[in-house]
Amino acid sequence: MKVERDEEKKREREGIYGGTTLRTAVIVQARSLWPIHRVWEMLLSCTFVNPTVVRDGPTVAQCRRREPSVAAPIRPGESVLAALRCSRAGHEAVGLCAPETTEGGGKGFAERLRLGRLEEDGLSYKENFIVRCYEVGINKTATVETIANLLQEVGCNHAQSVGFSTDGFATTTTMRELRLIWVTSRMHIEIYKYPAWGDVVEIETWCQGEGRIGTRRDWILKDLATGLVIGRATSKWVMMNQDTRKLQRVSDEVKEEYLVFCPQTPRLAFPEEENDSLKKITKLKDPADYSRLGLVPRRADFDMNQHVNNVTYIGWVLESMPQEIIDTHELQTITLDYRRECQHDDMVDSLTSSESEEILLAERTNGYPSKQQHGHGSDHLQFLHFLRLSGTGLEINRGRTIWRKLIR
Repeated sequence: MKVERDEEKKREREGIYGGTTLRTAVIVQARSLWPIHRVWEMLLSCTFVNPTVVRDGPTVAQCRRREPSVAAPIRPGESVLAALRCSRAGHEAVGLCAPETTEGGGKGFAERLRLGRLEEDGLSYKENFIVRCYEVGINKTATVETIANLLQEVGCNHAQSVGFSTDGFATTTTMRELRLIWVTSRMHIEIYKYPAWGDVVEIETWCQGEGRIGTRRDWILKDLATGLVIGRATSKWVMMNQDTRKLQRVSDEVKEEYLVFCPQTPRLAFPEEENDSLKKITKLKDPADYSRLGLVPRRADFDMNQHVNNVTYIGWVLESMPQEIIDTHELQTITLDYRRECQHDDMVDSLTSSESEEILLAERTNGYPSKQQHGHGSDHLQFLHFLRLSGTGLEINRGRTIWRKLIR
């Protein structure tokens, strides 16, 4: 034991432990019975360089030695977390080192641990997510609500990464001064392959102008292990006054604040002509084939804009789907038009009917469609949806879903 301890002390003096990971440090501490403060000293001597992430997969984070800086102290707790992230290599290395920080500036602690980054041109943002056990449904794959929540999360993280506010969904300085917020007017999601529990999904997002009163945000989802496109989505957002709850035109001042972070030439997640995201949704005629009446918002359904979050409407729409379709099919495409806010004391009716006419659906390979005729007798089914206030019958939301045969 004494010989082994002397040998490891010698190796330390020669600097072999520069760039040591937390895992190695703990092993060394356990084997040699070093005092714990010696391990801290070793960890504090490492500073972590900015991560470089390639599209084909994660890389191993690197460390370099430096003398501790008085102007930029590293707190022990941060060192442990950063070192732990550095210790994961190979295919496990989806978590990368946090960049350096300086006192009074730099990135926030949460942002340094987040698995996201702006692309080199600064016009789009990518982030990796691990599918958790509580995010999957009965098929052990992520639910569409999980996908929608991740889209919203990566969009907000993109906005924060370029300096927009954290007290609203991507509000600029001018918007906060004028009490303006963004609200969803349309959401279109297509899932070609649902990620399973434990899969890592890479989501890329970007935004761009959309007319005088709105903006557009698009997403592309990939399986990080294979690089294949497993989904795409697009959305339209309009500006609303937070106090009057009335829509407002996007001013030139607001455009100047956010368009600098948008592609100068249009970039669309669905560049194909006559793609499903552009189709008008016909209003469902009453009586509906299926219904679920008297749905009530939960407190957890409300977001920071003081209304029911847009993802909740997806769940309400699916509540009136017939169980025999849920058992034999999986959701491929969902399109929702948001017409009215829902407040805490509202009751909601969910109506669903099968859409009778034949439709053109896409047989997709790696996210790109080739058109093929399908009808209700095929493996694909299409439904219209309508959400209304129970008391007045006023329209809240209308939607369309497309379902493919479930392969077990």
